[in-house]
Amino acid sequence: MGVVSDTHGLLRPEVLSLLEGARHIIHAGDVGDPAILETLGRIAPTTAVRGNTDRGPLASLPLTAALEVEGHATYVIHIPEDLDVDPVAAGLAVVIHGHTHRPRVEWIDGVLHLNPGSIGPRRFSLPITMARVYFDEGGLRPEILDLDP
Repeated sequence: MGVVSDTHGLLRPEVLSLLEGARHIIHAGDVGDPAILETLGRIAPTTAVRGNTDRGPLASLPLTAALEVEGHATYVIHIPEDLDVDPVAAGLAVVIHGHTHRPRVEWIDGVLHLNPGSIGPRRFSLPITMARVYFDEGGLRPEILDLDP
């Protein structure tokens, strides 16, 4: 699974090659341009949620998404503080969020909390990152990919 967030209208060409082979792509909000979702959708089925800056046609994106990815219950939200479910009680394996532009891989009570960071315009001195989540015999294996030279 490829995971991106906070593109803010910029889809870097190197991201497309890093997403090749993904069976599903998650965009955790602040898309900025509907063409980004169209491009991602040509690579793999794409699920996106609305970020706090998404307007116009992107305002119709849902605030949250609950889906199963390769047998793992996954919940997507843009702003982590707006999480409106108890991940453990809901049986979630993964909670994906964006908003902070800071990459995060944290296991809380057996649930993976993942922020891929931002692949959009650089914000302050934060890195340009995205994530991949691999599903294998060992379970979930998240990886943050740093696009900075």
